[in-house]
Amino acid sequence: MIRLFNQDCMEAMKLMPDKAYELAIVDPPFREENQPTQTMRGFNQDMKRWNKPPGADYFNELQRVSENQIIHGGNYFTPFLPPNNNWIVWYKNNDGVGFSMCELFWSSIERNIKLFDFRPMGNNGVKIHPTQKPVRLYEWLLKNYAKPGDKILDTHGGSGSIMIACDIMGFDLDWYEIDADYFQAAKERLERHQKQGVLEL
Repeated sequence: MIRLFNQDCMEAMKLMPDKAYELAIVDPPFREENQPTQTMRGFNQDMKRWNKPPGADYFNELQRVSENQIIHGGNYFTPFLPPNNNWIVWYKNNDGVGFSMCELFWSSIERNIKLFDFRPMGNNGVKIHPTQKPVRLYEWLLKNYAKPGDKILDTHGGSGSIMIACDIMGFDLDWYEIDADYFQAAKERLERHQKQGVLEL
């Protein structure tokens, strides 16, 4: 079951019991609020500015309500995360086109560093969010880090790519997005996907 919430995740997590989820896969903002989103090919130039990055309270609550966490951009949040050797590297092969060659995910799951090698350009359809991730990324994370029957939490839903991956792979997901416009766009994206009748893997 995919449950969508147009709500502040901090307010929601305060009401959750300890370890309500087996796994949280999250993509919190990491730039300062006054920095505009980068204009990129394929993106709507009128997209909104970044939200304020979360602080210690967010990470404390996230670790309280979930048994394990995978945090995109974990390199920006090292003051709040314990050091380990469990990092995930998404190698995007973007050298020479103005993008980072890779992105980093902090993980609480005891593994050696893992590499996901996938170039996302041209593989994700219409962009509805400035930090939209490919569905294949979330499918890979779920395949390699989630167990059958795990309940998944996403606190910063954005484009909803994780919803599609969870729907395809049969994971229950609680998905939070505070912005009403992004929430509606992602909801419609999931509905379009479900109408296509994609079979579960």
